[in-house]
Amino acid sequence: MSARVQPAPKSISDAAGLPWEIFICRACGLLYDEEKGDADSGLAPGTRFADIPGDWACPLCGVTKADFEPYMVEAPVQEARKAWTTRAASVRRDPGTVIVGAGRAGWQMAQALRARDADMPITIVTACNGDVYDKPLLSVALARGTPADKMLLETGGQAARRLMVRLLPNTLAIRINRGVRSLRTTRGVLSFRHLVIAHGAEPRTLPQFPATLCWRINHLEMYTKFRTALGLVSARIAVVGAGLVGSELANDLALAGHEVLLLDVATRPLANCLSELQSRQLMQAWAPLQLKFVGGVEVRAVTQLADAGGKELTTECGQVFSVDHVVVAAGLQTPHRLAASASLAWNNGIAVEPETLATSVPGIHALGDCISFDGRACRYIEPIGRQAAVLARNILDQPALAYEHIRVPLRVKTGSLPFTV
Repeated sequence: MSARVQPAPKSISDAAGLPWEIFICRACGLLYDEEKGDADSGLAPGTRFADIPGDWACPLCGVTKADFEPYMVEAPVQEARKAWTTRAASVRRDPGTVIVGAGRAGWQMAQALRARDADMPITIVTACNGDVYDKPLLSVALARGTPADKMLLETGGQAARRLMVRLLPNTLAIRINRGVRSLRTTRGVLSFRHLVIAHGAEPRTLPQFPATLCWRINHLEMYTKFRTALGLVSARIAVVGAGLVGSELANDLALAGHEVLLLDVATRPLANCLSELQSRQLMQAWAPLQLKFVGGVEVRAVTQLADAGGKELTTECGQVFSVDHVVVAAGLQTPHRLAASASLAWNNGIAVEPETLATSVPGIHALGDCISFDGRACRYIEPIGRQAAVLARNILDQPALAYEHIRVPLRVKTGSLPFTV
């Protein structure tokens, strides 16, 4: 829902002449439109935000009504579309802005630019098909019984037509030539006035977890393949990594009826964000499920068993576990190759200025999971929209906004016992 890039123009709601309003969740970016309501929450169309009970929770991430704020639309896309139609011929020679990545950050960037400029040519280069969906749902969709196709909010083609951008799906960005402002891709060379890197982060690659034997569920296509592989029978699944994604996924798989083994080098689940008491409460909530947590262990190797495609995990301390599937959730890393080709400053990600989000090279920008502030990665949903607004103004030479990195509520979607931290 939050990834639908632009709300419709507001109509008059009643005889009092009050316009419908939209509110955005500061934690996950979900939009609540008063005119449309929210069927998942039992809110009928026309339900005013002020009339929603105080104990209502965001249907996507579970935070409270107090964590929503008004969503301001700076320029209607409909007006931009009309202007584009009448003036597109005059700007065909302008290389415009090229965006690498079609996840939340890439589409938010395209939205922010198009809302402020009807004429700028925008091209999105992405290694995937560019479809729009809510990525946080990947770790909780199995227990909810949500089919993969129902998680899709919009195809990449539909989003591209609506925002008037050129989409190059299934295309790899290979190298940046900063001297002539061009991007080499597997479908040719693209010139740009501005380049925005929004390719996000990828699962860490560790030698003990070969790609042919382990699942890394970081996007909808891989989730779909994993769900197909599971089929309709109960499976034995090892989830390596009891951080946010690993714990949510393990809980979801157990609620869906699978036998789950959750492994981590830490001695308790979610050790980085929950207190010891909260971790104990979570494990107590897991007690009725087929979910076993084994902490203080490090996996040494994953090997293929001879019978029926099973896998065997061996730990450094000598423990051995036999399972049907291995899911690795051992953290993320930012791809370095593209940034290195442009000699961008690097510090655990593409280093950007805290207030302007500027990289070390003029004309090249970055946002989302791939950037870092003073060496700290920023891998949350909420900041992306604000980052895109700042960068759009900078790219278009409009009055600048200062970006402020703020702490937002984090919803731990462990269905047996969720937490807000």
